Amino acid sequence: MSPKAKARPGGRSARVQEAVHAAVRELEAEQGRAKLTVPAVAARAGVTPSTIYRRWGDLHELLSDVAVERLRPEEPPSDHGALRADLTAWARQFLDEMASPPGRAYIRDALLGDPDGSNAGQCSAYAAGQVETILARALDRGETAPPADTVMDLVVAPMMYRILFRPDPLTAEYADHLVDTALAAPDESA
Repeated sequence: MSPKAKARPGGRSARVQEAVHAAVRELEAEQGRAKLTVPAVAARAGVTPSTIYRRWGDLHELLSDVAVERLRPEEPPSDHGALRADLTAWARQFLDEMASPPGRAYIRDALLGDPDGSNAGQCSAYAAGQVETILARALDRGETAPPADTVMDLVVAPMMYRILFRPDPLTAEYADHLVDTALAAPDESA
């Protein structure tokens, strides 16, 4: 079981997390990934290495936590006025970001230091939240929309599989195809 904290508390704990995350990002940018160590991160963050070990367990779990924060969407998906346009734009952007070298590295980090699956679950929740926003907008406009699980299964899951396990380049047309498939899928919730 991971010793890392599950909640995102406020106060001193939040300041420590923010300082440690910033230290990881700065050191990685300055020195590269291979030179990252818990003592170096602790020194940059102004905490003791034991603080990092107590909260995150090891460097992999710390990097996983940082990756999950970096994978968090910064804003809601764009509204293009129609479900197909909204979902296509979002899927293209998601694919572009996740399939980029930094995106792939964040995904690997998020999964590598995630012994209990909570970080993977959080990343999935980020994507699901974005999809749910798109689908809710469509329903508010009177459009028919598939269930969020259908979009996750037919758009997000194939993208993530290809990003993780196949090195071939992924295109906007691939994202468009997945959106077409999801929108054409029968509604099994009825």
